[in-house]
Amino acid sequence: MKQQFSLLPKIAALSIAAAFAAPAMAQTAGSNIVNLGWFHLAPQDSSEGIRGVGGLVNGSNSPDAHSTVSNADTVGVAFTHFFTDNIALTADLGLPPKFKLTGTGTLSRFGEIGSAKQWSPAIVAKYFFGDATDKFRPFVGAGVTYVWYSDVKLNQSFQQYAGGGAVNPALTTGNASASLSSSLAPVASLGATYNVSDRWSIGFSVSYIPLKTDADITGQGTAAGTLKYKTSLTINPIVSFLSVGYKF
Repeated sequence: MKQQFSLLPKIAALSIAAAFAAPAMAQTAGSNIVNLGWFHLAPQDSSEGIRGVGGLVNGSNSPDAHSTVSNADTVGVAFTHFFTDNIALTADLGLPPKFKLTGTGTLSRFGEIGSAKQWSPAIVAKYFFGDATDKFRPFVGAGVTYVWYSDVKLNQSFQQYAGGGAVNPALTTGNASASLSSSLAPVASLGATYNVSDRWSIGFSVSYIPLKTDADITGQGTAAGTLKYKTSLTINPIVSFLSVGYKF
């Protein structure tokens, strides 16, 4: 009997050692992983000139009136479900980042001309290389995002220009508003996950979104009447996502 009791600590120690030696099944079929982290959006942008499409500016064209879009950062959440050990689907969400629009060309004198918040939830199918027991797992992905904008605002100096100053520099009491079109856009992604344990992981990805939006600007409030303009912005952001993941 004493010999049996003396074997128990050895058996327990061997069991613990075996548990640590066993490969961690980090990402297997049926796994659900939530990631919380930081999105950085870097637009590869360009813009068309401004065209007059209504009122006294109808038919006018300002080909050198351009703008550029700033980088932006925000908190992001991603939910991933593994259908097999290698194939998964991820839903990406984030607090809408605020982009600032700065005038260039003939609009450079206005500096920052406006801002907007961008909403762009995405669904991305991913293929993870390697085995479910691997600590380091690179992946490639492709999907789609639906993009729309809120809190679109124009700075006062540009409002005065669009509200009447474009017709007569003396008309400085006007105001203007703008809207940006929404659209579906494809997403191409690559990245990697490093599994710290069976539950916890660190993830990094880089995605590219070919994205274009149309801007409609309406100025009013002066003797010039209602003035309407159009332009297009090509944004094409490169989006990086650094995050911590938890499997449940």
